[in-house]
Amino acid sequence: MLKETRELEETLVFYYIIAAIIIILDQWTKWLVVKNMELGESIEVIKDFFYLTSHRNSGAAWGMLENQMVFFYIITVVVVIGLIYLIQTGTKGKILYGVSLGLILGGAMGNFIDRARHQYVVDFINTYIFNYDFPIFNIADSSLVIGVILLILVMLKEDRDAKKEKKHGKKGTYHSE
Repeated sequence: MLKETRELEETLVFYYIIAAIIIILDQWTKWLVVKNMELGESIEVIKDFFYLTSHRNSGAAWGMLENQMVFFYIITVVVVIGLIYLIQTGTKGKILYGVSLGLILGGAMGNFIDRARHQYVVDFINTYIFNYDFPIFNIADSSLVIGVILLILVMLKEDRDAKKEKKHGKKGTYHSE
């Protein structure tokens, strides 16, 4: 029992380490952009595909809900509390689920720090996908998207497994029809 509790605690710490790494990487890259680039400056990395562009966003994705900081603070606090609760209570034996929550937590906190400090989020990753100038984003945004995609995949797999189990009965049990 003690060994199982210790392993669970170590696994939970792993998810928080993922979040911490995302926060540190996000804040460090944003600091580098602010320190070394003028606002609006763009550096070509891969022509017609990838640029580093110093940008500030006072809204959410695609600049939606611009200057609604109180809304963002409330939503982020609620989301962070929910994520911590889910990590603490729902990740036992579910590594990918925990990793997805850690990525989402790190991304949410990275952008929250910017909003609390500056009233905007520092963005700098500028991509062109099939000649479409995709909105400029950052490490926190990337972590959020990857975390949500992973979470959806985990949920789809769990749903598929539950349907398969319901159809075929639990493994090792007698199931009469």
